[in-house]
Amino acid sequence: MKQVKEGKITAELLEGFLKNKICVEPAPKIGYRHLQVFLYFLLCFIGFGFRVILSVAIVAMTDPNTNPNPNIPTYPEWHDKNVILSAFFWGYMLPQVFAGWAARRFGAKWFLVTTFAVNSVAGFLTPMAAAQFGSKGVMLIRVAQGLTQGFMYPSVTHLMSQWVPVEERSRLSTIVYAAGSAGTIVAMFVSGLISASPYGWPMVFYLYGGLGIIWCVLMALLGHDSPSIHPSISKAEQFYIERSLMHNMDKGNHPTPWKAILTSSKVWALLLAMIGNNYTWWTLLTQIPSYMNSVMHFDIKNNSLLSSLPYLTLWILSFGVGFSSDYIINKGLLERTISRKVFNSFGMYLPAIALVILGYTRSDEPIRGVALLIAAVSTNAFHFAGFSPNSMDLSPNHAGAIMGLGGLSQFTGVIAPLVVQAVVTDPTNPVHWRYVFFISAGLCVITATIFNIFGTAKVQAWNNEEEKQDAEKSESSL
Repeated sequence: MKQVKEGKITAELLEGFLKNKICVEPAPKIGYRHLQVFLYFLLCFIGFGFRVILSVAIVAMTDPNTNPNPNIPTYPEWHDKNVILSAFFWGYMLPQVFAGWAARRFGAKWFLVTTFAVNSVAGFLTPMAAAQFGSKGVMLIRVAQGLTQGFMYPSVTHLMSQWVPVEERSRLSTIVYAAGSAGTIVAMFVSGLISASPYGWPMVFYLYGGLGIIWCVLMALLGHDSPSIHPSISKAEQFYIERSLMHNMDKGNHPTPWKAILTSSKVWALLLAMIGNNYTWWTLLTQIPSYMNSVMHFDIKNNSLLSSLPYLTLWILSFGVGFSSDYIINKGLLERTISRKVFNSFGMYLPAIALVILGYTRSDEPIRGVALLIAAVSTNAFHFAGFSPNSMDLSPNHAGAIMGLGGLSQFTGVIAPLVVQAVVTDPTNPVHWRYVFFISAGLCVITATIFNIFGTAKVQAWNNEEEKQDAEKSESSL
């Protein structure tokens, strides 16, 4: 037990624990793992806020009629709004794979603190960039924010693979991944409210810039890369986490098995599900304000409130999804792979059905339109217990790297607004929007079906490829 007191939890001790040779006190139900998850929640909450605020604020930035303060500048000459909205993703895709690899090799904490601080300062500079350099200046700011936020999800996924026990994976990962929805709700509402106030749209960017800096301070003080280096965690909680995960026990900096990952049909099933889901997500996220304004004829205040309702519903639903999934799996009601596919089917087929019906909704049916938007977005919550935690299922050791590859699916954030710009030549014509919704629905159905056929939640053999290689080297040296 000396090793336990010193915090040196070895593989042998874990094996002894599993054989009931070692007894320790139960882990706390609420512990430092939950504090870490809360920090990740706040990061995604604020990070998604940065992504969304421009989708709402750009209405006030380009339409003088929505601005009650004549001293706030507007730019009606900007005719490249969808290009501006897509610029975030030009930078977002670039660091994804590197971020997942770097998080595992060097630790994710300081990558996140540094990159999010840059992201927050860029938010502060958005009004100045718009005034001095026009739409091109805002595009540059968005590229920089995308580049820095590209570290967010791969790093957070790696950190959760260190902190979140398997038994709590669905509900705690849902809390983190659904934070984007919560951030979307608040950002849409606050952006519309502030943009329509005498403070004007610049205050939205100052507000989020400040929130981002506050998060960086909290993470610097309270965040840690793993339980083994946390200065205050109880030995019982550390033991519980590492016993559950059974990985990263003094592994060192072994190489990531890229060939095995890139040739795995299970990984590709996950990546395709991400592509289909993300295309739909970014289409709706960037275009709901414009759709509500152009087709449903809501003013900016009502627009921001109604645009946030689908994400509020999704966020509320996500809690039930995460806890239900863990309960079903832990009680043995469904095998983990089957559970992932069932929840993923609900999370991608139901939005597709809602979008098809929405495509036939007329401009004089605003209640039906809003209800279908709510259905399309909120039922997507089921994917939080579907493909979202699947990178940790497939490979706890390399979850960050897989999520980094999945981050390349964010190229859909570039494509989606450009497809809308090409298809919707008349923003007031519901038929043009019908094609947009049909494209999204079709991608959801195709990619969800591929995941259902080829996906799995079983840990893959290459997860422990490095241990296998080490064992082979040891045997050959005898």
